[in-house]
Amino acid sequence: MPAASIEDLRDSARRRLPRFVFDFLDGGAGREAGLARNQAAFDRVLFRPRALVDVEPRSLATAFLGRTWAAPVGAAPVGLGNLVWPGAERATATAAVAADIPYVLSTPATTSLEEIAALAPHHAWFQLYVGRSQAIVDDLIDRAEAAGFDVLVVTVDVPAPGRRRRDLRNGFALPFRPSLSLALDLALHPAWSLATLRHGAPRFANLEKYAPPGAGARSLAALMAEQSSGRLDWSLLETIRRRWPRRLVLKGILSADDAVLAKNAGIDAIMVSNHGGRQLDGAPATLDVLPEIRAAVGPDYPLALDGGIRSGEDIVKALALGADFTFVGRPLLYGAASGPTGAADAIAILIAEASGTLAQLGLTGVAAVDGRYVACG
Repeated sequence: MPAASIEDLRDSARRRLPRFVFDFLDGGAGREAGLARNQAAFDRVLFRPRALVDVEPRSLATAFLGRTWAAPVGAAPVGLGNLVWPGAERATATAAVAADIPYVLSTPATTSLEEIAALAPHHAWFQLYVGRSQAIVDDLIDRAEAAGFDVLVVTVDVPAPGRRRRDLRNGFALPFRPSLSLALDLALHPAWSLATLRHGAPRFANLEKYAPPGAGARSLAALMAEQSSGRLDWSLLETIRRRWPRRLVLKGILSADDAVLAKNAGIDAIMVSNHGGRQLDGAPATLDVLPEIRAAVGPDYPLALDGGIRSGEDIVKALALGADFTFVGRPLLYGAASGPTGAADAIAILIAEASGTLAQLGLTGVAAVDGRYVACG
């Protein structure tokens, strides 16, 4: 049966993926209270629909960062996308282009930034981790500029790796560590195992340039671990702002004070995010801090929200509480793991649900969505 919701795609991904892969995608930090909190925040918000409005000429078109997108949702950066399924990153980028929405490629992606830029021109953004080596940081920025990326997204909420208990219990590591439990897990999921065997184990494609000649997966994994660094501060961010000539976004802001500092530092937009609950288990839900951040930066400063969105209704709730745009990570990779058209199916589900939500609210466009249409329970 075709998927009717993101939850259907998640269920399909759970069946098709080995446990250690699904847990890597699905899991969060600590007790995963932060992960649950993100989604619970959306559940607490209820709509105030208006009736007897002609909503036939309806559009989700949204202006954000200098251009108009077909809908107020984009693909958030997710590391190791091709671990979920070989070619998942290309499939998701292709689906984003077809839907006319942005796709953000992560530094620890398993497809190179040059390949994605060529595949998704004018739709691809690049997410940067500021690691220990400034030379690598500078070169990644230069490569992103040379490849034609329009937007650089600097992630600021990983000063140290989050402790994800599912990954620790599964012994998750690259390269895969042989064990009886892993062998059984792979045998029970032959489609994923055979596809991965044909394509080869995923590698950190953007970092291969900086590894010693002939470096294996273990060396690349160690190099990637160094990209979690606590040295990023406002002074270093100013250096990145001067170096990057195009639009610059900060991802991982949860404080109104930090939002104001970012605005004053010449950052073009903020992505309110708690890393999808994967870093700090006690972090607030992104939707809960959004109104305060909106009030602090004013009505015209570009704000996006990432974290907890699982439906088109969630997208509209975020817009009503102050976001100009939203990003989703797990939902699109649940789709990519579910079949060749899964990423496109996930995008189509979110867009159809968001459009239907507008109709139910008595609205014909996203610009009219505001706090009058929601109530917090």
